[in-house]
Amino acid sequence: MSDRTRAQAPPALTRWEQRTEVPLFAASLLFLLGYAARVLAPHDAEPWRDISLALVGATWLLFVVDYAVRIRLSRLGHRFVRAHWLDTLVLVLPLLRPLRMVKVYTAVQKRRAEPRLSLYARVMTYAGLTSVLLGFSASLAVYRVEREAPGASIRTFGDAVWWACATLTTVGYGDAAPVTPAGRVVAAGLMVCGLALLGAVTGSFSSWLIQVFRREDEKGPPAGG
Repeated sequence: MSDRTRAQAPPALTRWEQRTEVPLFAASLLFLLGYAARVLAPHDAEPWRDISLALVGATWLLFVVDYAVRIRLSRLGHRFVRAHWLDTLVLVLPLLRPLRMVKVYTAVQKRRAEPRLSLYARVMTYAGLTSVLLGFSASLAVYRVEREAPGASIRTFGDAVWWACATLTTVGYGDAAPVTPAGRVVAAGLMVCGLALLGAVTGSFSSWLIQVFRREDEKGPPAGG
């Protein structure tokens, strides 16, 4: 939610979001843990597969309840779906919840009387953490749909992690690539995210270097000999 939209939001909705953002992020990590256990556990690993499935279902139900409460508190009705398209996308695809990392950090800072990181440090921190979580999520999703596909080059979770690293960094070696429609959809999304994250990090780092050099120029040459 943008600052302008948040300023116009009903107070009840604002309070709800501030109180639930961090707990829901913790729930998203539990969802990712359950999904990972479901994907990586052997087929005969009972009851762990059933437990992981129950964990995934329970945490996703929390996301549904939160979404329904926010629709009611926003007083927007069906317009909430369009106005909060990222939240809608995250509800449909919970593995994308790392994209809400910025909102989680903001919610934590509002609860703590500590100085915030500089803009450049925040951007690089967001991008780094989001890259790790998105890369891990994409590795799980691709491994799940590719491991038994005919002609697949991604047969192990290690292959999937290697592919995710190459895709996020835009290196693209080509030694591992999805062959299924679902895997290619995941790959396309990861490519877009990788370009955005790489642009954010390089742009912030370049701005920081320019700022450092400008300060050095303003100091002038050292006095004396």
